[in-house]
Amino acid sequence: MNQSLIKPFAVLFILCMAMLVGTSCASKESRASEQADQSKLASEKELQPTNQDNMKNRTRILFTTSLGDITIALYDETPLHRDNFIKLVKENYYDGILFHRIIKEFMIQTGDPNSKTAKANEQLGNGGPGYTIPAEFVSSLIHKRGAVAAARTGDHMNPQKASSGSQFYIVDGKKWSVADMNSIAAQTGKKFTQEQIEIYTTLGGAPFLDGDYTVFGEVISGMEIVDKIASQSKDRFDRPTTDIKIISARIIEP
Repeated sequence: MNQSLIKPFAVLFILCMAMLVGTSCASKESRASEQADQSKLASEKELQPTNQDNMKNRTRILFTTSLGDITIALYDETPLHRDNFIKLVKENYYDGILFHRIIKEFMIQTGDPNSKTAKANEQLGNGGPGYTIPAEFVSSLIHKRGAVAAARTGDHMNPQKASSGSQFYIVDGKKWSVADMNSIAAQTGKKFTQEQIEIYTTLGGAPFLDGDYTVFGEVISGMEIVDKIASQSKDRFDRPTTDIKIISARIIEP
């Protein structure tokens, strides 16, 4: 195996087996991934929306967290996920929920309601609203840096790849070389357009997740807060050692 892919594919294993709802393992590869060299914080101009014109009227959510504000826009191309997310925000579902899983240069995860009352060192990731959402895969919506996507249980329990009703992650990501992209395509069978390859080599992301987890939005401001959250110290379950909380989540005007 290409040595440059050992770490990313180990992280993919972690996501499938531990990041997602109802899983709990932590691996040596996970601990190794956090030791990767730190990349510079991305400036806001790095965030290139899928289509600037189409983003103008999309629903925006402001997350006020204990480390700063993050604003996301929801994609209209994934209406089931969009409408469910809006519903939960209106119900104040995310207020008080923790970011319970962080992996630098990969992702930060939240949305487990059990985290509201969790004790220190308690393993999280199994909570939700009691339902799932059918997968909505759109080939143009990819796991670029800043993408917002739904967590889910693994394929062995969930062959339909249905999404968690509430848990989601934001891609922190890393930049990939063209050789890396070619290797990922060869080893996974995924097909990337030239535009997508350019995004992953210049902006970064998690290309090995495309087509397996529903991407339903993206960060439009506050990516430096995502980086900050991803860089915090954590325990063996990838939970931050100091709680990072969503204080509030609110719909804002475009």
